[in-house]
Amino acid sequence: MPSNTTSNMKRNISKTGKIIEFLVALFLIFLGAILRLLPHPPNFAPISAIALFGGVYFSGVLALVFPILAMPISDYFIGFYQFSLMSFVYLGFIISVFLGFWLKKNKKWYTIFAASLFSSILFFILTNFAVWAFTNWYPKDFQGFIQCYLMAIPFFKNTVLGDLFYVTLFFGIYQLAEVFIVKKFKVPEKVLISKK
Repeated sequence: MPSNTTSNMKRNISKTGKIIEFLVALFLIFLGAILRLLPHPPNFAPISAIALFGGVYFSGVLALVFPILAMPISDYFIGFYQFSLMSFVYLGFIISVFLGFWLKKNKKWYTIFAASLFSSILFFILTNFAVWAFTNWYPKDFQGFIQCYLMAIPFFKNTVLGDLFYVTLFFGIYQLAEVFIVKKFKVPEKVLISKK
């Protein structure tokens, strides 16, 4: 009998976990879209942090789809732009989700911050390559290539600061909530581990 009770408890926790996961995902999509629409310093945005968080805490397709959905929703209001540029921007965020998948098994504070920094650097490299390659803003030579990246450095600073800020916020709130749930509802630690 105890094993059936434990099995039912795990099933109920798993079902509740899926509902919570879905609601958190919807909230992050809404939050990501709203924060992109509100006035903010250039590139100081939550999308990379949402993508990393999604890779760590969401499962399967949900991890890929929901963090990225904030982009087209907010782009609809901001205005869509050149497809080649958009595709590199979206690619940067998709890679952040895969970094989150890696973090799932290597989740420490220093790996989270390292992944955030790596995500910022990768986004900087990808998007500025796209700007140089697919627009007429810079000459298509080595000098133009270097100039493109040099001009983007102020934006890169905001990208790093924004990513670190939102990563700290999302992961920190989640960890505090998890500690609260374990203490408040006395959920056995091994049940939580089996859920992950």
